[in-house]
Amino acid sequence: MSVFTTHIEGIGLWAPSLPGWPTARAVFRGEAAAQHPPLPVPSPLMLSPAERRRAPQTVALALAASEEAIRASGQDASGLLAVFCSAHGDLPVIDHLCSTLVDTPLLLSPTRFLHAIHNAPVGLWSMLNHNTHANTAVSGAAHSFACGLLEALVLCEAERCPVLLTAYDTAAVGALQHTTRSAGALAVALVLSPGCNGRTQAVWRWRLTPDRVAEPALRSGAARALSGNGMSGALPVFEALARGEQTTIALPLSAHQALHIDWASGPPEAPEPVLAAATGCTT
Repeated sequence: MSVFTTHIEGIGLWAPSLPGWPTARAVFRGEAAAQHPPLPVPSPLMLSPAERRRAPQTVALALAASEEAIRASGQDASGLLAVFCSAHGDLPVIDHLCSTLVDTPLLLSPTRFLHAIHNAPVGLWSMLNHNTHANTAVSGAAHSFACGLLEALVLCEAERCPVLLTAYDTAAVGALQHTTRSAGALAVALVLSPGCNGRTQAVWRWRLTPDRVAEPALRSGAARALSGNGMSGALPVFEALARGEQTTIALPLSAHQALHIDWASGPPEAPEPVLAAATGCTT
């Protein structure tokens, strides 16, 4: 089975109880308490005032996490390839559109319809950052984060250039609560790189296996409190990144395939000898 190496340069996370990666990292490590009361989703300041008023929660979440990860990586957003993933898309907007079609169909807003499209956040992010690459939107139901992560890892390996992965989901509202399982708000982001530099925060060796695995267990109360969100599959990975442990995580991609990640975390100034030899990451 082929094994590939990818470096993590930037990390972002935003949830109402974990507003930003520094807070989330401290909470996942047991060094701080989760934000209480929870904060509202931050306004997307990158947008013009008119666009900011119209932007739904998914756009605000995706931009918040993306900005944080890109800033930490030191990369130029206009040069990144990007993969955005969501299990459900914008559930509040979809509920509004369906309700309007039932009650007052002639009042259906074209702007609302635009934001209901699954690739709306990555499209808006691309325009804001003058990014002209052919970026990707991914959905894989309960395995959406793992599918999006695999897409980003493969893209990084194949193109040998940095890739932004952003994953987000919001709560189901209205009638959708009876058919769709998602609660709260959560967005995460990673900047992946094929090489090691002074901003490398973790090094992953990953592979695909044809086996069935269970979802990894969540280790912190703060992560378990977010387990109802459609993007909760990302939380074991971010808990491990926060703890900085040498560990292995297996993420289910389907009933018959899994993504295995082995890594050591830490600054490249002090790599583990075995890791440095295996990856060519030198100091």
